[in-house]
Amino acid sequence: MAEIARKTFELNNDVQSVDPTAAIFHYPREEEKALEDDAPWSKDPHYFHTVKISAVALIKMVTHARSGGMYEIMGVMYGRVKDGVFWIMDAAALPVQGTETRVNAGNEAMEYMVSFQESSREAGKGELLRGWYHSHPGYGCWLSGIDVNTQLNQQKFNDPYLAVVIDPNRTVSAGKVEIGAFRTYPEGYKPPSAGTSQYQSIPMDKIEDFGVHADAYYPLKVEIYKTKLDEQLLDLLWNKYWVATLSSSLLTSNREYSTSQVKDLNAKLQVASTNVGNSTSNLKLKSAPSGQASSKGKDNSKDYAGVEDEDTPLAKVAKDGSRIATEAQNGMISQLIKDKLFNTPLNTALDPDSARATVQGKQ
Repeated sequence: MAEIARKTFELNNDVQSVDPTAAIFHYPREEEKALEDDAPWSKDPHYFHTVKISAVALIKMVTHARSGGMYEIMGVMYGRVKDGVFWIMDAAALPVQGTETRVNAGNEAMEYMVSFQESSREAGKGELLRGWYHSHPGYGCWLSGIDVNTQLNQQKFNDPYLAVVIDPNRTVSAGKVEIGAFRTYPEGYKPPSAGTSQYQSIPMDKIEDFGVHADAYYPLKVEIYKTKLDEQLLDLLWNKYWVATLSSSLLTSNREYSTSQVKDLNAKLQVASTNVGNSTSNLKLKSAPSGQASSKGKDNSKDYAGVEDEDTPLAKVAKDGSRIATEAQNGMISQLIKDKLFNTPLNTALDPDSARATVQGKQ
């Protein structure tokens, strides 16, 4: 069963197999040092475009993020850089005490980072410190004002450097990891006008912070990989991850998160209702594409089903409500399946489809 769950995890996160003899794993330090001296990223703010994270490092980071509960955690990542790509090969947790809204590395964490780097070098590992990761429990993957300052300082003195954010509450158990990777722009740099980005569900009390700093950084494409040499280590890590997943209940472990999401949805509904006014455009679930509004200036109330930019207040609230309901349903299905698998005879165990039907019937 654990093996099936791991395969599902790899499928949901699109884990790609990489040949352990690939050039990146035999990348001469001299060649990487030459790239650091040339520093093409200092001339092109968008030089880095992708981050490839080892499945081993990913499970370490997710396990660490989940252990923090409602508090933010922090760690560092080790790897290499080549051709505009960060290759993250390992990760290590830092002894940092975070809060519900922020986390910073103090002197103890800095000493730990130096000690870890020295130990890695003595063990023959050639990967260097290439970034930091931290968690946003329940409020999405983006950089706050504090995060932007942290990453900006690291890029000034330790570049090339990467910031990764994981949301453990929005990471479905044994499923898709909610993760984002970011680089900040240099001070004074004005990024080109960005197109419509994918909508994020940001809590009301963090929308202002999100909006103020949204143009200070850009996201990198995240890809997950593994090699055949990782299999044994993945087995060991997965056993710990799987036990934690199997013994936890989304309905109880995420109770505070779920309650906060409902409260936030209520606040957004109130804001949306005050913004509706007399204009039917605010009632739309889809915004009209440019050039398709009435030529006479009349309001076009058609629901544009093929439009991706759902940016009306009502559409955002509807999307949040659907997400919250889906998360609650998944938690109920998970508990029913566990109950039938471990508390009933095998011949009466409930399959996932039956579990879903049972949950829908109770609703």
